[in-house]
Amino acid sequence: MIIDVKRLLSYSLLFLIVLLKPNIGTAQLLGTSKAATEEPAKIPEDSLGRRTPQGTVNGFIKALGDQNYLRASQYLVLSKRSYRKTAERIRIAKTFQQLLDQGGTFSPSSIISSKEIGRIDDDLATGVDLVGSISTDRTAIQLYLENQSDDSQPSVWLFSAETVEAIASADISGEKTFLDRVLPDILKERKLGNVPVGHWAVVVIMTLVCYLLARLLVFVIGFLVQKFWKKAASEKGDAVIEAFSLPIHMYLTVILFVAFTQRMGISIVVRQRFSIIILTIGILAFLILLWRMTDFVSMYTRSRMNRSGRISAVSAVLFLSRTTKVAIVIIGIIAILGIIGVDVTAGLAALGIGGIALALGAQKTIENFVGSVSLIADQPLRVGDYCRVDDIKGTVESIGMRSTTLRTSARTIVTIPNGQLSASKIENYAHRDRFIFNPIFTFRMETTPDQMRYLLVELRSLLYAHPAVLNSPPIVRFTGITADALKVEITAYIEAVTFEISQEAQEDILLRMMDIIEQSGTSLAYPSQTLYMARDTPMSSEKSAAISETVKKWKENNELQLPKFDPKRVEEIKDSLKYPGDGSFKPKEE
Repeated sequence: MIIDVKRLLSYSLLFLIVLLKPNIGTAQLLGTSKAATEEPAKIPEDSLGRRTPQGTVNGFIKALGDQNYLRASQYLVLSKRSYRKTAERIRIAKTFQQLLDQGGTFSPSSIISSKEIGRIDDDLATGVDLVGSISTDRTAIQLYLENQSDDSQPSVWLFSAETVEAIASADISGEKTFLDRVLPDILKERKLGNVPVGHWAVVVIMTLVCYLLARLLVFVIGFLVQKFWKKAASEKGDAVIEAFSLPIHMYLTVILFVAFTQRMGISIVVRQRFSIIILTIGILAFLILLWRMTDFVSMYTRSRMNRSGRISAVSAVLFLSRTTKVAIVIIGIIAILGIIGVDVTAGLAALGIGGIALALGAQKTIENFVGSVSLIADQPLRVGDYCRVDDIKGTVESIGMRSTTLRTSARTIVTIPNGQLSASKIENYAHRDRFIFNPIFTFRMETTPDQMRYLLVELRSLLYAHPAVLNSPPIVRFTGITADALKVEITAYIEAVTFEISQEAQEDILLRMMDIIEQSGTSLAYPSQTLYMARDTPMSSEKSAAISETVKKWKENNELQLPKFDPKRVEEIKDSLKYPGDGSFKPKEE
């Protein structure tokens, strides 16, 4: 019987709770559950919207725009008795607006905290938020908001007493903004949206001027880059300059617009309304830069893959490029929605849950994609390589985004998912720089010691002399006496470009070795288990005597190349053989 572990743990935990607190009855548990589902007590709304820092700033700006200075004063902490007079309250609110018009700025509305507790990720004390600043020739004021309620009461955010005191004591006599001095009275008196018409006209004009000025600056920057950057005239340089030109143009336009409008004395009401547009343009510029850089990296990577012949990697690069662009679009939408005031928390939570569900459903697909990226990055095999994957041998025909296909020696196609392939043991024969030559010869028991010495010397001499054998010293050793033969083991490496060429060289070496064995007077042994019905050919006594005489001369002259070869002898015979030999077909040179 299968036991549900989770259910068993749940029952056990409930049982422990009942044992530890026996006075909790079923009715109490049901009552607790019912109480948990009840909605929490609703906090009454503030008629001025001062529950959050964002609401306070927006309400204050709206009151200034409506020229309702008495209402605007209700967003200020007026602790002194003199400030409680209506005329004084209105004066402070007007002074505040005048200072803001002269050189003040608020943070964009979407950046100001929309939570009742305010910002908790800054260096300020809890219940205090910095929302802007005023900077003129005579005044420098930081604009702070403070929560005036304790923990048991709903939040009420107001401009702090310190900020209000600095504003009330500021000297604004004789100070006029640039627009106040330049604009004619008719453009200052006539208003649109409680803002002088002249301010709106200047905003339109400054938008056009900043755009043209930014365009000129981009042209100058591009000219300097092309003059001092050597690679600017190349295809890659043009692509980089093209990718950065539009985002930089947008950024410069925004920066110039903010700087000019603030210095010229544009109404804070207008500038605060434009803050969302300015922030949106800045984010769009950044997203465009990311989009263009993705195109540039994709184009550059694909061209390199095509030049190096890695066609299989192009599909992976395209897929990554498209995935990155989708991510850029999603991030951009979320950021812009957050700027315009849409709460994206629930959407992000839903997106996270959907992403988890999608990841679980597409687990194998993601695994295969990650495997294909690993194959492209590590390159354990390429198209055309002959390799072995676990127990499968074949030639790689294609490497796709999901799977890799191999054609076996039986001419069948084997498809292996890339996730499985990246976790398998891959033996690639295409990258061998040498091919092992490792025959084992067994000679008849009648072979004399001198014949064996002759064989060891001549076989090794052959390997030294053959040009296809790698220069590393070959190994030819008399390794044992079995029940029916004398065993000689040979180890050497054939230097060849392909497997077919190595087989040709191996064939030539084996034929030459057969000649040496035949000259020695002995022969290869037949396994004792094999019934050889032919008449046995006796060993040649003449050849055996001749070989013994040759070995005897070697010994007398101290020229027996055992157990090691004389280096001088190796140099004499190295690459002395003619390969291919006489009579072999030789292709005509083109």
